[in-house]
Amino acid sequence: MLRSLTVAAALVPAIALTGPAAGAAPKPQLDIQRSQTHQTIDGFGYSTAFQRATLVHNLSPAKQAEVLDLLLDRRKGAAPSILRLGIGSSATNVYDSMLSIQPADPGGPDAPPKYTWDGWDGGQVWFSKEARRRGVERFYADAWSAPGYMKTNGTDINGGSLCGLQGATCAGGDWRAAYARYLVQYAKFYEREGIRISDLAFLNEPDWTTGYASMRFTPAQAAEFVKVLGPYADQAGLNVVCCESIGWKNSEAYAQAIENDPEAREHLDIMSGHGYASGADFPLPTSKRTWMSEWAPSSVADGWNEAWDSSTDSDTDSGTDSGKVTDGINVAERIHDTLALSGSTAFVYWLGGSRGKTAALIQIDDAADAYRVSSRLYAFAAYSRFIRPGAVRLGVDGAAGGLKVSAYRNTDGTEVVELLNTSTEPVTTTVDLKRPDAYLTDSGHNLERDQSLVSRRGPHTSVTLAPRSLTTLVSDHPQHD
Repeated sequence: MLRSLTVAAALVPAIALTGPAAGAAPKPQLDIQRSQTHQTIDGFGYSTAFQRATLVHNLSPAKQAEVLDLLLDRRKGAAPSILRLGIGSSATNVYDSMLSIQPADPGGPDAPPKYTWDGWDGGQVWFSKEARRRGVERFYADAWSAPGYMKTNGTDINGGSLCGLQGATCAGGDWRAAYARYLVQYAKFYEREGIRISDLAFLNEPDWTTGYASMRFTPAQAAEFVKVLGPYADQAGLNVVCCESIGWKNSEAYAQAIENDPEAREHLDIMSGHGYASGADFPLPTSKRTWMSEWAPSSVADGWNEAWDSSTDSDTDSGTDSGKVTDGINVAERIHDTLALSGSTAFVYWLGGSRGKTAALIQIDDAADAYRVSSRLYAFAAYSRFIRPGAVRLGVDGAAGGLKVSAYRNTDGTEVVELLNTSTEPVTTTVDLKRPDAYLTDSGHNLERDQSLVSRRGPHTSVTLAPRSLTTLVSDHPQHD
């Protein structure tokens, strides 16, 4: 579909280009444009859906504590500020499914509900409490599907639509309002456990049919249901999130459908999309905050890969290196592009921990009481540890060559500059940031503080960027023009 440039330009502030110009040499100076402000950051996170939290819980106490620190700690871990929970739809409680809070049809959409709650929710309640203890305050709940009895195909898997939507008539009646109440009840169960869910989504990849929990919505149907869910969510104090399309470009149609419907637009709080079919590298045509709410590189070809940069042989014809899509440096580049090019206010990775040939941040073998850590975790943490909720992205002038640079001001006035050197040569440049701490992430360093990278040169700090590396500069005090 064609991008609606006119609408996007009218609704979304201009995004300063911070990426490289092909073949250009780096300029000797990077200037932070402190008067040029872009989006306010909501946070960084990952998902615990499909019972992945149970893998952490099953570890021995010592290993469990280590993995919790790696996944949640602000000083030595991934430091998420958002946790994405999966709302269940399955009648069975097995790994790779999510148990519904109403597994059986209560007798129709107008019958009194028969909700059940186990206080466990596939390990997500326990993990959420551990996250909250470590400072996570934003919990985002998302449903992959409605229960099967609410859908046209009678099952929570293999697509199907919600009964009662336009074009989705069912003999069992109209389940739209019952599904809205079902979603809000899920949040109420978490509130009973002491966890406040702030953000609520009613679908996941509505443009994709799979053999696990999935449900189809057209853009028009998504706008229709936002208007059904909105009043219930408003009464419960929940933000409505939509529409989790499988690719960022696919999200344009969903954003446009809601933007064109005044009532739907009023009830929507956050426009969301995923980064699989296409990456988040342009603004969506919406007046709402935008979240890149799920993405991970495919592990099908790579298997489990811990490398920061698996390039080994230079391609002498193109001058580029080959590598794996699951390399840490590629995840860092995707985070940069999402923030700097799409104006997204949140970046939510797929899974924090999983097992087998996974692209999760951590691989967990609970049967062997073992785990392994990928460089992807440190790529994620380089942004999430230092760019905190409420930070504002600032303009940057002077990025060129193989550099991708973005800058942020936190609510306490401290500033963070992320410098990704995608070239195979070291680069020395300057940044107008006084006395920063420097952290290096590359093939030999996992977000390690290294002050040898920086030195003072007049009003600017001189910094040497290693080849194929991410350098994070953090001011030790509020900066001023």
